[in-house]
Amino acid sequence: MKLFRMRNVMATVLASVMLVTAGCSGKSAAEENPGGEASSGSPVKITWWHSMSGAGEKAIQKITSNFNASHKDIQVEAVYQGKYDDSLNKLKASMGSNSGPDLIQVYEIGSKFMIDSKAITPVQQFIDQDKFDLSQLEPNITRYYTIDGKLNAMPFNTSNPILYYNKDAFKAAGLDPENPPKTYSEFEKAAKALSKDGKAGASIAIYGWFMEQLFANQNAEYVSNGNGRDGAATESLLNSEAGVKTLTWWKKMVDEKIVANLGRSTDDTTNAFAAGQIAMTLDSTASLRKVVGQVNGKFEVGTGFLPRADEATEGGVVVGGASLYIMNNKPEAQQKAAWEFIKYVASPEVQAQWSVDTGYFPITKAAYDQQVLKDNMTKYPQFQTAVDQLHASVESKATQGAVMGIFPEARQLVEGAVEAALNGQQEPKAALDQAAKQITEKLGQYNSTVQK
Repeated sequence: MKLFRMRNVMATVLASVMLVTAGCSGKSAAEENPGGEASSGSPVKITWWHSMSGAGEKAIQKITSNFNASHKDIQVEAVYQGKYDDSLNKLKASMGSNSGPDLIQVYEIGSKFMIDSKAITPVQQFIDQDKFDLSQLEPNITRYYTIDGKLNAMPFNTSNPILYYNKDAFKAAGLDPENPPKTYSEFEKAAKALSKDGKAGASIAIYGWFMEQLFANQNAEYVSNGNGRDGAATESLLNSEAGVKTLTWWKKMVDEKIVANLGRSTDDTTNAFAAGQIAMTLDSTASLRKVVGQVNGKFEVGTGFLPRADEATEGGVVVGGASLYIMNNKPEAQQKAAWEFIKYVASPEVQAQWSVDTGYFPITKAAYDQQVLKDNMTKYPQFQTAVDQLHASVESKATQGAVMGIFPEARQLVEGAVEAALNGQQEPKAALDQAAKQITEKLGQYNSTVQK
């Protein structure tokens, strides 16, 4: 998630949806010819668009090379298409032609749009045909991508946010390094103890993802209609009690100068933590290896669950990251080949190595039995916190995650509201009221364009 921080607001909702719905028949090749087989002879070639750079791209190239070497009848070409926003906009531009991919990685907040576009063949169709055992996958991951009882995409890179803290600084401040703060008030108390010489003890980047997670951790829904899962979301709940409580807590700590406002860049906050300039922050599980590497033994890195509002008795985290969609405008041979590749990617061996190479969760439970992942968990024991937090999340609409077709734009509006409040331009409630109104209006515009 964090590696591909959204920077550009997507094209206008109306234009986006009109482009998609105009270019799609809404019927997959698999539906038109469910019993068809791939032609014999030359291998079926499929193109996979992805948004992973750096270590993620190297890991993807390793996966595709190994697959191609072991599957002579299918050859996969992985093509980097830029960050998530860029890739999705390129996909929209390709619709109505054959220039698009057979398989595409789309970030989790693009899920509703992909379904509404009617441009995909839900992987549930192949799961049913193959009698693929979904119970082998992590249920708290697949729940996010399951809408109307169907798994629409196969989860791929998955993360959630955790608390990172400097154990050495905790000791020096008289705090228990083995007992990180679990609630808002405990976080505030620790931040105060860690602040000295005019320097704040903690920082939280202004990232909309964190607000979404802090809602879920109170078991509070983010949008109406069961978080957009009982029906299309029509109203933002950003300015509900959960939102006002969270932003008021956050602003109070910034005003007291015990939490630094380092802006929207998660990298800036991560780097400040790794340099020892702050002793506590929130960050993605996918950042763990990078953070430990940056710290390089200067202090001991501790991890804890995401802090929860004091009055909240249950909740959990929503998975972030991205999933893999099969496009329905391609011949059935390509769609079936894409499904074969997806099954390979989901195998315990591949998932274990993927997790080691990137820091993302494995989506397959048996991956934890692989020696390569066992060794990695020994090397990075802090990652166990992320696994435990995922498993401890209650099953509810709140932790399943919100879905809405204008999520990328909504996230930008949330960040603007948080920024305005922290900078003293608006009171938390007023800032959230304004953003909620704008999001609700955009939801109305989007919903009016979606083909039923």
